[in-house]
Amino acid sequence: MRSLARNFLIFFLVIVVIMGVLSLFNSSLNKPEIVGIATIVEKITQKEVQTIDVQGDKLTVTLKEGNQLESRKEPTDSLSALLKNYGVDPAIYKDVAINVKDVSGTAFWLGSILPFLIPFILIGLFLWFMMRQAQGANTRALSFGQSQAREVRAEDKKKRTTFKDVAGAKEAKEELMEVVEFLRSPDKFLALGARIPKGALLVGAPGTGKTLLARAVAGEANVPFFNISGSEFVEMFVGVGAARVRDLFKRAKRSAPCIVFIDEIDAVGRQRGAGLGGSHDEREQTLNQILVEMDGFDTHTNVIILAATNRPDVLDPALLRPGRFDRRIFIDMPDIGDREAILKVHAANKPLAKDVDLRAVAQRTPGFTGADLANLLNEAAILTARRNKKQITIDECFEGVEKVLLGPERKSHMLSKKEKRITAYHEAGHALVAHELPHADPVRKVSIVSRGRAGGFTLKLPSEDRHLHSRLEFLDDLSVMLAGHAAEKIVFDDITTGASNDLKEATKLARQIVTEFGMSEKLGPRTYGQREEMIFLGKEIHERRDYSEHVAKLIDAEVSEIIHNAYIVAKDVITKVRPRLEDIVNKLLEKETLEQAEFEAIFTPASS
Repeated sequence: MRSLARNFLIFFLVIVVIMGVLSLFNSSLNKPEIVGIATIVEKITQKEVQTIDVQGDKLTVTLKEGNQLESRKEPTDSLSALLKNYGVDPAIYKDVAINVKDVSGTAFWLGSILPFLIPFILIGLFLWFMMRQAQGANTRALSFGQSQAREVRAEDKKKRTTFKDVAGAKEAKEELMEVVEFLRSPDKFLALGARIPKGALLVGAPGTGKTLLARAVAGEANVPFFNISGSEFVEMFVGVGAARVRDLFKRAKRSAPCIVFIDEIDAVGRQRGAGLGGSHDEREQTLNQILVEMDGFDTHTNVIILAATNRPDVLDPALLRPGRFDRRIFIDMPDIGDREAILKVHAANKPLAKDVDLRAVAQRTPGFTGADLANLLNEAAILTARRNKKQITIDECFEGVEKVLLGPERKSHMLSKKEKRITAYHEAGHALVAHELPHADPVRKVSIVSRGRAGGFTLKLPSEDRHLHSRLEFLDDLSVMLAGHAAEKIVFDDITTGASNDLKEATKLARQIVTEFGMSEKLGPRTYGQREEMIFLGKEIHERRDYSEHVAKLIDAEVSEIIHNAYIVAKDVITKVRPRLEDIVNKLLEKETLEQAEFEAIFTPASS
């Protein structure tokens, strides 16, 4: 479509230019008044003529008034013979300057041949553009089955990525180093009878750096890198995906040794015959062709297939069997050390102030992926530019954390005095109970400034990364979630809608304690219910229950009891240290935001 529009525009401009030239030429020819020979003779007789220019059969007469007349004579007759035939006495025009000029070739071509040639030129240009467009369509039709993979050559140093550019993921990099060694010196492995895995599947949450690791493998091995997404194979025409797979592997074999990286392979690698929303003839043909091509590689091909997905559970078993994707490389969420290293990588081109402690930033970002950390520093840089600063300080970094977690500040969302006071007691309740309970995470920040959809927030984060959670930690978390609701009830003897999200999350966590984690004392250590991961139109359509209606009633009763007990604990804590609640509320109403040091100072003996 763009090519057709461009060709039409060029064709239109050519016509406009030609018409402009012709209009200029015609305007220059039509400038003198065209008259007959008799009029010219009359003007000469009346002695009104100053000069006569003779150019072939054209007469251009300039009158003494300055006007010009134009006329035509027979090409074989001279001007003097013409005037003699009209009986003009030579003495009458002896003072008239007569200039005889040769006929120019340009005027001859423009005046005689060009009017006949222009239609043929326009028709020829039109046919040329039509043939060119048809040829382009034929070329696109022939290339429809070609692979759309983007190739990064080994010689392209600007786009080269190495393991130095990838922070964290130590275990994943160690696994991938074997692939690099094989691409560098395959004979060392083949001499010992070793068979390098033909394919490696990178599994991890979105944003953990799967694509970056694949590019780093190609950069370390200094080989070509073919990058394509799984969705780029599939088209509306059946068979195109399989043709593109064949073309991709053919290109890869020609460029061997090389790496082929298929991102989001679950787009074409889903289990065949999965039922509703999981089966498609074109997708299955594409997957079959991938299986055939991977199985056709021998040990001397030197082509490594890397793929990435965050849904390994939906992949076809034939794709994961030995001989195809032999190895799964799990990329975990970065821990605090990895997060600090990732922040250093992304901060390399940013002017950080000397007081910025990236370790402190890493402590505030548990659960952040590499992409989240990059976004955090980018938001900090944007805030710094908006404040007309030259260096990024720790304040902008912390605000970047909050913006990624909760959204931007809604400064235009002004609360009334009553709503502001209710919000202060609500957030103070969360913070107070979190501080008092032994298994709750420490409070990092309390604020009654609106962010995102929240009227205020209490930021509590663990001191260190945890991979295992105990039942006591979950119960304390439930009490903290319900503390805002409890504070409103104790202080105002009423409740608001501000605790709706807290109640939703508390109910979800309580049900997980009972049905998923096996932490219920009454129902015992087992799970209840099996979720089917079939998604249709964005919604879960099936959850199989492996328990009776009687057990369902017990589960509901146990969930309600856990929530009720947590609520009682929250009310008891707030009632016991009510003065501290008032101190927190007064500080929040005064400053709106309390950092960890200011919050902790409320509980020191000096402040009492």
